[in-house]
Amino acid sequence: MDRTLLSVAFVAVVVAYAVLSTVWVSHEPGWYAALDKPSFQPPDLVFGVIWPLNFLALAGTGLVVAQQATTGAGLRILGVLVVSVVLALAWAYLFYVPHRLDAAAWSLAGAAVLTWLLLVLEARVAWWLGALLTPYACWLSIATALAFGYARLNPSG
Repeated sequence: MDRTLLSVAFVAVVVAYAVLSTVWVSHEPGWYAALDKPSFQPPDLVFGVIWPLNFLALAGTGLVVAQQATTGAGLRILGVLVVSVVLALAWAYLFYVPHRLDAAAWSLAGAAVLTWLLLVLEARVAWWLGALLTPYACWLSIATALAFGYARLNPSG
């Protein structure tokens, strides 16, 4: 795979992630508003600020990886990103559509673990790529704790 195609693949994965998660998150907003929320739930404004920054970090670091990493390393990093994104999207779907809060929490936990792996793999290409992904990895870890909190506080979904 050439570097241009790899760059396009990274950006396409991040754009798909942003679009699909938005579709599911906006599904049935009244249901979400009625949920009992964990005590450490950040204000809604935080979500609106952090997600665009996370998507920019993912796309930006992916573009650098596509240009600087060996093809094999770039493909491995893309593979980890794809599986992490699939798990994060599964969380959004499971949480907001069928309201399977427990399954959603486990899906997000998998995405968080893979994101930390993604951070390590990208840091091997350039240390600062890992640094740029640190807020996203921390955010997914916090979101995972929130997801388990929602599942505990709202057991019937």
